[in-house]
Amino acid sequence: MDIVKLKPFDFAQAVAKAGLRPEVSQIGKAAAKTEGPSFASAIDQALKTVSRSQLEASRLQRELQLDNPTVSLEETMVAMQKAQIGFQATLQVRNRLVQAYSDIMNMQV
Repeated sequence: MDIVKLKPFDFAQAVAKAGLRPEVSQIGKAAAKTEGPSFASAIDQALKTVSRSQLEASRLQRELQLDNPTVSLEETMVAMQKAQIGFQATLQVRNRLVQAYSDIMNMQV
């Protein structure tokens, strides 16, 4: 049986190998300098988009039922499918987040 020896991790060396900027060599500094949307805002935007597509599909269904000549069956069906796919994707993301949270909470420290 072989004995596995682990070397201590050198973060500065890993940053240099990855070709990142050398001045961002600490995790705290790297996290502070990241820009762009946060995870919460990305989730919020995605939920709003799914909600809008569901509202649009409902509106088209209602207009089709009222025999509005400007709304076609094909347009309504495509909107309904887009809303369903968006909802299913959102549901899968939610399930994965709940599973990840559950896994983290069950970890022994």
